[in-house]
Formats: sequence, C-alpha cells, structure tokens
Amino acid sequence: MLAITTGFASGLALIIAIGAQNAFVLRQGLKRQNILAVVLVCAVADAILIGAGILGLGAVIETVPWVLVALRFGGAAYLIWFGIGSIRRATRPSILEASGQAKSNPSKAIGTALALTFLNPHVYIDTVILLGSIGNQFVNDRWWFWLGASIGSFVWFFGLGYFARLLAPFTSSLKFWRILDSLIAVVMFFIAGYLLFGF
Repeated sequence: MLAITTGFASGLALIIAIGAQNAFVLRQGLKRQNILAVVLVCAVADAILIGAGILGLGAVIETVPWVLVALRFGGAAYLIWFGIGSIRRATRPSILEASGQAKSNPSKAIGTALALTFLNPHVYIDTVILLGSIGNQFVNDRWWFWLGASIGSFVWFFGLGYFARLLAPFTSSLKFWRILDSLIAVVMFFIAGYLLFGF
C-alpha cells in the first residue's frame, strides 16, 4: 500500500501542473471532441514511460545527453507551431465550435496528443527519470509504485477531460474561446521559451 499510495501521490504531483499536454486535454474536454481517445493516449503514454523508467531507461537517457537536447529543440519547435495555431483560432473565433458538435478528426487529435507527450523533454524527466528513480527505491515493490503512479495519471487525465464540461455554460461565448486559446498560446510559448533558454 505504501508503494501504491506514494506512486499515486508522486504521479499526480508531477502531472497536475498546467502544461502543453494538459492544456490540449482541457481544450478537447471543453469542446467535447475525441475526449476518450485523447485522455487514453496521454494516460497510457505516461504509464509506459513510467514503466520504462522503472526498467532503467532513465539511467540510459542520463548517460546520452544528446537525446534530451534533440527533444528539447524539437519540442520547442512543435510548441511554437501549436501556439501559433492557438493564436489563429483566437483571432478567428468563427472557426470555433463551442457546442462541440462540429466534426473533428480523431487521428489529428491523437497525433497532437502524442506529439505533445513525446516531444516534450519534461515528460521524460518527470516520468522516466524522476518517477522511475523514485519507483526503483521500492525494489521488490517498484511495480506497485508504477501501478499507483499510473492510476494517478489516469485519474488526472480522465478528470481533466470529462469534468471540463462543467465549464459548458461559458463555452457558448466566443469571448470565452478567444481567452482560452490566447491562454493556451501563452502556455505553449512560455514552455517553448523555457526549453530554449531556461533548460
């Protein structure tokens, strides 16, 4: 139980901070588009990365620094591109479907979720290196730690995706979408700037 609860708490603590991945899940939840696919991709990806860390991939990454450097610049470029897209949506509110009934492309949503997950070096630091290192402290119970951390990830992403609809009364306003997309753009640019200049 100690391993599971520590894993659950550690997993939540590291993923709750609003980042690129969370901002995207929030937006999909508000628009009620591809929620299940997106939250499953994010949660399963976290579980896989945490498991990889417990298997020792974190130690390998620490000995091959160019991997994180490549992720750093690739991730920053993608975040800037995504932020520009958010600005375009904010300045053209007519293309937003606040009702969430517009047709959407599941493949594109899944691709975006995967990119925001695997092109972000902080994901590897938080899951593979940090959670992997903490989990390995439990030795024989490390896979119970993995289970707890994975449950934490599932709880967070499903909660963020599905409870976002509590904001539904506001989503019929184009002003709401302008503000949301502007905030998402700021988050994307901030994280990209941090990757480029403050890593």
